[in-house]
Amino acid sequence: MAAKRKKVQGLRRRWITGSIGPVVVILLLVGVLISVGFASNYYNSAKSTLRAKAAAGADYFNTYVMTSYREYYRSATLYAAAFEEGDRIELQFLNSAGRVEVTTRGLTAGTYPNTPEILRAVESGTVQDFVGRDSETGERILAVSSLLKFNGQVVGVMRYVTAVRDIDRQVMLTVLVVCGVMLAVVGLIVLSSMIFINNVVAPVSAVSEAAKRISGGSYGEQIPNKYSDEMGELVDNINDMSRKISESEKMKSEFISSVSHELRTPLTAINGWGETLLADESGDVQQLRRGLNIIVKESRRLTDMVEELLQFSRMEDGRFTLQVEDVDLQAELEDAVYTYRELFQQDGIALEYSSDKALYEEPITGDPDRLKQVFCNLLDNAAKHGGSGKRIAVHLARSGDGYAISIRDFGPGIPEAELPYVKQKFYKGSSKARGSGIGLAVCDEIVQRHGGRLDIANAEGGGTVVTVYLPLKKQAEQEL
Repeated sequence: MAAKRKKVQGLRRRWITGSIGPVVVILLLVGVLISVGFASNYYNSAKSTLRAKAAAGADYFNTYVMTSYREYYRSATLYAAAFEEGDRIELQFLNSAGRVEVTTRGLTAGTYPNTPEILRAVESGTVQDFVGRDSETGERILAVSSLLKFNGQVVGVMRYVTAVRDIDRQVMLTVLVVCGVMLAVVGLIVLSSMIFINNVVAPVSAVSEAAKRISGGSYGEQIPNKYSDEMGELVDNINDMSRKISESEKMKSEFISSVSHELRTPLTAINGWGETLLADESGDVQQLRRGLNIIVKESRRLTDMVEELLQFSRMEDGRFTLQVEDVDLQAELEDAVYTYRELFQQDGIALEYSSDKALYEEPITGDPDRLKQVFCNLLDNAAKHGGSGKRIAVHLARSGDGYAISIRDFGPGIPEAELPYVKQKFYKGSSKARGSGIGLAVCDEIVQRHGGRLDIANAEGGGTVVTVYLPLKKQAEQEL
């Protein structure tokens, strides 16, 4: 559980760092830019308004109010008295030396503001502005100065002064709103990311843990599937893999147990009869022959089993190859039948062989040794599993663009539920007959390598029929 929590936290951290982090940084930058833009807009708007007011006021004062150089103070006093915006803007009249002569508030009369825009206005003759702290009060102000002239002579400076606390307050409010919006957006992103992590990353972690348990040996474990999307498809695939691994492991276990038993039986017989013959001092020729026959028979069975395992091993690791040539299929089949007929007679089993009269002797392309191996293996299986019927029938016929070889026993047949699995490696089903469980798998692989097909079914009237379909030379060459 701790490991799972650690993984989820790690994924969450990587997601936040890789996805949410850049988005948050971008949003912060956007927020800063918006705040700076709003602040600049507020200050520029106030500055422009006050500059326009200062320019218009100076022009009006110079043109219509001031009638002489000597009347500057009286005219300024009258103009200041008529100023209607004194509640938020202080109007000052300064002399050419920078001293405040007249003011709408009276508090700054006689002072020297000494702000830089005053000197710039006198030197340039244009409207100048200043944003900064008042030297007397320390308050942040916006000051705009415009030059006053009479008959071309500088008489003073008209100066508009307003506190910027209202602008600062508005800017701060705007910044707070922007920050609030940004935080809300970030919060929504984080919330959606957490929902995503819980709905996607956490299930992935759970599936990963289940896959880890399966790889650790918990074969067959099934993950509860609560999803209907790609995650559900992944869970289904893992469950299917787990089930198949479990089945494969079960078959392998059964195979090992079966092979161990099958190998032990002939080895025990060989060893037992060897010791018996060595200890026998009677010189009984009949017993000697009997013992040697059993040793030879069990040795042959042991050799066949080992060869079967080797063939299977070559198939599994890709070392299985075919020595392709033109093959007389009828001759190879008849040779296998002849070989086993004598052996089956000893066990009381009749081996019958037939072929179509109109059988065309067209060759097939393949490996004669491998094909004979298939025929021998199928005949041996028929004797093992259907020997109780005391009869095996082999038939060769043309089938479409190829040949069909059917090998039928007259035994109990195969349970219908087991038919789809009998060609799977290691599968033995309910059969009690000796064998490794890979013979049919090897045969099926060989037939497929020849471009053919191996079918297994229960015959009408009882028993099992195995049919091998092999294509003619032209079709086989195209597939090999």
